[in-house]
Amino acid sequence: QVQLVESGGGSVQAGGSLRLSCAYSARTFSRFTLAWFRQAPGREREFVTRIWGTWSDGSTDYADSVKGRFTISRDNAKNTIYLQMNSLKPEDTAAYYCAAGITNDGRSASGYNYWGQGTQVTVSS
Repeated sequence: QVQLVESGGGSVQAGGSLRLSCAYSARTFSRFTLAWFRQAPGREREFVTRIWGTWSDGSTDYADSVKGRFTISRDNAKNTIYLQMNSLKPEDTAAYYCAAGITNDGRSASGYNYWGQGTQVTVSS
């Protein structure tokens, strides 16, 4: 069974940093696009960042709201992706989800077939 398991969430003050991890169970995910989305209470799930799989160049894309502060990376040997979050703001507070799929539209949640259970990030001012 394919699984994605996030970890690393928590509470931090504004300006602080956190690193999220997402361990995936299938070796075939190295070919998949892997992404992070987030959802705040009362709001729709929104794209944060994605990284192309080994079928492509492994390039990344970021939402404007996190560009320059967040960094996605993947370690195919460890079957894990990471989200390094720096200079956190209260508006970054949300449940963060990792996702995997075969998609050409990395920003659309509908392109991802597999989702983790989410990990909460809370940033206080």
